[in-house]
Amino acid sequence: MIQLLKSRLQASIDLKTSLLSNDAILNTVQQIVQDMVTCYRNDGKVLWAGNGGSAADAQHLAAELSGRFYYDRPPLFSEALHVNTSYTTAVANDYSYDVIFSRLVRAMGRKGDVLIGLSTSGNSANVIKALEVANETGMVTVAFTGETGGKMKGLAKYLVNIPSKDTPRIQECHMILGHTICELVEMELFPKP
Repeated sequence: MIQLLKSRLQASIDLKTSLLSNDAILNTVQQIVQDMVTCYRNDGKVLWAGNGGSAADAQHLAAELSGRFYYDRPPLFSEALHVNTSYTTAVANDYSYDVIFSRLVRAMGRKGDVLIGLSTSGNSANVIKALEVANETGMVTVAFTGETGGKMKGLAKYLVNIPSKDTPRIQECHMILGHTICELVEMELFPKP
């Protein structure tokens, strides 16, 4: 049991260490932060979409922006699109699970807003449809995926494709990058004196 624990910890450490020298991902994260700051300075919003563990991560990161991260400051409009269970179950039942996010993006998204889609495979149909509608709307689109990027690869302005096929390790990297994005956005918008 201890050996398995050590191997999982080492795999997580190794993948995160590989990100330290991945200039493509680091530069992409920096550009995402800049576009999010611009969005917020223009009174925009950041929307998040994901399923399962990625939904939990989306909700967690949305809360970091809408609540607070490291220090007290004004709230930012940030919402995970799955949190209204009555809406989600009604649309999934009446239309299709594939459109639960895209319908909300059409209703809520405006040009210059940001949509961040999370999918370790990059192939979640409902996140793909949300990205398509966001692109039609003129939103900034971001895809957090695993190694290949899946079908989301060609649909987002920014691709953060973690170089792994191991779902838990990918999600751990999504969270550390997501947390850092929240921290940088907070620092840019609300610099401490």
